[in-house]
This record gives sequence, structure tokens and C-alpha cells, in this order.
Amino acid sequence: MKEKVKSLTLALLVACSLVQSYFLIYQLPGSNPVVKSESDYIRTENMGTTLEADVMLFPAHIAVHLGEERHTVFYPDSTFYKLIYNRLKGRQFDGFQRYDIDNMNWTEIRSKDIGVELDFGGGVPVELLQKVMQIAPDPLFDAESVNRLMIFNSGSDDQVRVFFFSSRGDVVYEATKADLTVQDVQQQVDFGKDWVPYTLTDGYYVPEKSIDLVETGLNIGLYTTEQMQRSLFFDPSITRYIREKDGSEIYTDSKRSLQVKQNRNWINYTDPAAPSAGENSPSKNVLSAIDFVNQHGGWNGTYRLEQTTEGVEEDQHRVVFQQYYGTGQFGSFPILDLSTFHYGAISLEMRQGTITGYERSLIYGSGGNWEKKVVSLPGGKALRESIAALKAEARIANLYPAYLPSLTEQGLLLKPTWVVELSNGATRVLSLEAVEKAGADVEEADETDEADETDEAGDGSSTAAISAPMG
Repeated sequence: MKEKVKSLTLALLVACSLVQSYFLIYQLPGSNPVVKSESDYIRTENMGTTLEADVMLFPAHIAVHLGEERHTVFYPDSTFYKLIYNRLKGRQFDGFQRYDIDNMNWTEIRSKDIGVELDFGGGVPVELLQKVMQIAPDPLFDAESVNRLMIFNSGSDDQVRVFFFSSRGDVVYEATKADLTVQDVQQQVDFGKDWVPYTLTDGYYVPEKSIDLVETGLNIGLYTTEQMQRSLFFDPSITRYIREKDGSEIYTDSKRSLQVKQNRNWINYTDPAAPSAGENSPSKNVLSAIDFVNQHGGWNGTYRLEQTTEGVEEDQHRVVFQQYYGTGQFGSFPILDLSTFHYGAISLEMRQGTITGYERSLIYGSGGNWEKKVVSLPGGKALRESIAALKAEARIANLYPAYLPSLTEQGLLLKPTWVVELSNGATRVLSLEAVEKAGADVEEADETDEADETDEAGDGSSTAAISAPMG
């Protein structure tokens, strides 16, 4: 009997020892284990802020169609933009039917019917858009990405029609069951009656008057290379340092690499051997990308999901987030990411929900500004004259106001500018000085024409005055 008790006691002690060892290694059930695999990342101290997907899902602009070829455009964070978007987020959209995009004359609809049009840029997966809008599940529609939402009052049968445009550019989906009335659309359109008039020209909008933005100088800080190393490598102490001829620095642990371009304050991180076993859907890739940034650098401001596109290989996706800046009164506008100065975007390469590439700036706003002034971007004839020469290069696909970033001794300077996107994928920046010069040339040419017409009219009236008595 004593032997049995001893055996049971010994077994109990061994079991307790095993349980203790488990808790020491793995802490508490449900928490992260102390022992990590090399595929894990170490979350460092808080750098930027964390964001959720829903705050990044908003239109690049909202166009209001007033009928009779009259339009206006509202930009993010402006008062009427928020009123229209917030109202639409509470509406129900259901009963989807698919049509070929060429079945309707969209230019005629935009010109003649009243309505609103939300432009989502490069496109948003429907599964993500359902996080901010009341879109009913639909097996056919849920797999799509949409870049545009058009709502208008049909003049023929006095009803509201709602169309979601596929990012592929070949089909549209009509929500035949939308709880919007003709009066709802009319109220939204009325917001634009006294706003800056825009003209729809070959698919893009040109303001007939100048629009105001705030030129701002921001105080900045800089994330260090050591911070990014601690964030992105399993064991930063085993990384090797390589200096390239162009001045860039590379840190690698033989699997991952971190390239730092100090003159541009920009990093390019790659992890080509990252294991991928998740689902390769655009929406899940976006959510994974957001989680990754939340844990490895964070966000330094307001960002919008700009695009999610397929990569070179079939199982790859590229996700890009565009940074916005605004002061509230005039709205928010994108900060350009330039080849000469990378700043305004965070981009990630994905493979089945796993990050294989990560690019971002190391610059962040540290709070406060050292300059702030209102700048008027010219519209009308001056703007048309500035973009006229670009039409010879390629068709103009889009025209929008943005901020041109540059580094100064005081910090980051954001200058308002016009940006032209061409159909061949190129982007052209129109400096304020260039547009103003074009405007001055137009005014000078107009004055010359008026003077010529006055001279001609004067000659004619003199002849008439002399001839009349002779008659």
C-alpha cells in the first residue's frame, strides 16, 4: 500500500513539474509564448498610431451632377462631402443585377440627370466596403472590387437608380433595392448649387474658378534605422550591414532585407521567403496589410486605401495607402509620393495574406507647424491652358488638387498643386507658378484679341460716320 502511495505521489509531483514548466515557457493560456519561431516579428515600442480598415475607406472625391451639364466636386473632410457620405453609409443597397458597362450612355447621364458620384480611386473590394456601407451580401457581387458609385434621378421614369462600377472596367452592378427616394437625391444635389462650378471634360472635372488650399510647414521627426530593425527582424543582432555604391544601406539576416535610403528617408523591406498559406483574396490582403503596418511602424496621419492590384505573379497583390492632409475648413487632399522624394504613400506586396514587401517613409509629423497660409489654385482658362500641352502625350484620365512635399531646414513643406494623371499611367505635376503664367498668357492674348476687335470696330464706325452724310 505504501509503495502505491509513493508511486502516486511521485507521479503527481512529475505532473505538477510539467505544468509549471508549461506556464513558465508559454505564460498563461491564450497569451503569446515566450519561445517564438523565426517567422514571428517582434513588436517594438509604439511609433505611429494604429488604425482600423473602416477609417481608410472613403472616396477620393464626390462629384455632384446638377443637370444641364453643371457639376461641382467635394473633397474629403469638407462639410458637404461628410454630409453626403455619412447619409449614404446609412442607406441599404440590395438586389444586385449585372450589366455590360456599354449598355448605358454614362456621359449623357452625368450631363443631363441630377445625382451624386463617389470616386473610390483604384478600387475597393466589396467585402471591405460592406464595413462602412449597408451593402447586402450577394455571391456574385461580393467578389468584386468597385471604383465608383453613381446615384441619380432618372428623368424618364422619375426613380432613383444606383450603380456600382467594377474596377475591371467592363461591368456595372445595379442595386435595384435601395432605400433612396427622389427627394433624398435632390437634397444631396442641392448642397452643390452654390459651390464652385466644374465642367466635365472627357471624364475629368475642371473648376471654372480657383479653389483654396492651405500651404503648410509641418514639424517632423524621423524613425531610426535601429527602430525599424528591431521591428522587422527576429534577431537584429545577427543582421549584416552592406553599403551600396548609391549611398543606400542594406541590413539582412540572409532571409529578409531592409534597404534604407538615407537621402530620401525611405525604407524598402523584403521577405521573399515568408511562408504563405492564407487565402489570396483582395479584402483579406488589405486587412493583413493594415495589421502589419499597425505593428511595424504605425500610421502618421490620415490614409486612404488607394489601390489593391494583382502583382506580376498570379498569387500576388499590391496594396497602396495614400496619405492625406487637411485643415478641416477646405478639406483634405493627397500628399504626392514622388520618385525624387518618397513620402506620401505606404505600399505592401502580399502573397496569400503574407507580407513579402513593405515600403514607407521614415518621416513623421511631430506636431505643430511653422507656416500656414491660404493658396488659391487657378481654374478656368488658366488651368485648361496648362494641361493643353499634355494632351499630345496621352489622354488625360484625371485632374485633382494635391500637396507637393519637400524637405526644408524647418521641416516638411506641403505646397498645393494641380496633378494630371494620363491614360498611359504617367503623372504630371502642374506647379502653381506654371498655371499662373499660363493664365497671364491667356489674359494677354485675350486683351490683344479685344484690342484688335476694337480697332476693327473703330475703323468700321468711322467709315459709316463719313459715309452716312454722303448718302
